[in-house]
Amino acid sequence: MPRIFGIDIPGKKRVEYALRYIYGIGPALALEIIAKTGIDGAKKADDLNDDEIAKITHLLQTEYRTEGDLRREVSQNIRRLISINSYRGTRHRRGLPVRGQRTSTNARTRKGPRKTVGAVRGKEARSAVKAATK
Repeated sequence: MPRIFGIDIPGKKRVEYALRYIYGIGPALALEIIAKTGIDGAKKADDLNDDEIAKITHLLQTEYRTEGDLRREVSQNIRRLISINSYRGTRHRRGLPVRGQRTSTNARTRKGPRKTVGAVRGKEARSAVKAATK
């Protein structure tokens, strides 16, 4: 498995797909990197020689923000939105959807598992309620 920026990219996959394992590189950017470096996209990542890996690493360092720099920039942007009390910042702070999605139903990914309020669930709870009423 070749290492680029401390990331082990899968060696059995083609280079155009293996580059996507680096944070900040998607399909279009992977093809652009392959075109700029002149590497065959159909080549397996294990078949890359040291010179080709060095070309990719140099190109990523000079022209693109990836991995740690990109993660840091995204988190700073979110922190800035929170600190200026913008609408998007308050949505981030509360852990709710940020881009206008509905929340009366759905949004379970952001809101987490349902928190049932006032309902009695399970045998133990029913027996406790019966004992309290007697």
